[in-house]
Amino acid sequence: MKKVILLIVLASTIACKSQKLNAEFMPEGKKPYLIGQFDKSALQTENYNSWYDTNYNNYTPDYEVITVLKQNLSDYDIKLFMGTWCGDSKHEVPKFFKILEATEYPIKQLTAVALSREKETYKESPQHEEEGLNIVRVPTIIFFRNGKEVNRIIEKPIETLEKDMLNIITKNDYKPNYFGVKRKPKINKK
Repeated sequence: MKKVILLIVLASTIACKSQKLNAEFMPEGKKPYLIGQFDKSALQTENYNSWYDTNYNNYTPDYEVITVLKQNLSDYDIKLFMGTWCGDSKHEVPKFFKILEATEYPIKQLTAVALSREKETYKESPQHEEEGLNIVRVPTIIFFRNGKEVNRIIEKPIETLEKDMLNIITKNDYKPNYFGVKRKPKINKK
């Protein structure tokens, strides 16, 4: 009996911790948007493909830089935070995915998270992957090596995405457009 109860508790815990990939939030009277972890295929669906495909197809990466990025980019885990409702995300994220493909980046090392635009949960995800990472502007692309943050690109690149990425994984004297602002913790009123 104890084993059965333990299995039920374990299964419940796993179910609570998991989340649906490519989930959409559909606010009443507004356009739907992605929320939580997603993969590229979500951006190619009907609600997002008009801007995604246009910006992806119209971008030509700098293949000279791509050649150098290919050598070491896979040494990094990357977290991407964006909003499918955000103009900068719509502009930069398709380019980012094209660069990752050109460098043959192992996509399993990318965690892509779409954040909320609702007042109560602004720039949060259902599983709170952004917690402790000081995500104030989107898109924010964070590079990790050996589990530690190395640097991040915030909102827009300084030069181009691939050149900024190369700076981060080589000399790393990169300074993002914006520096983090500490977000005030939420106070639960009961």
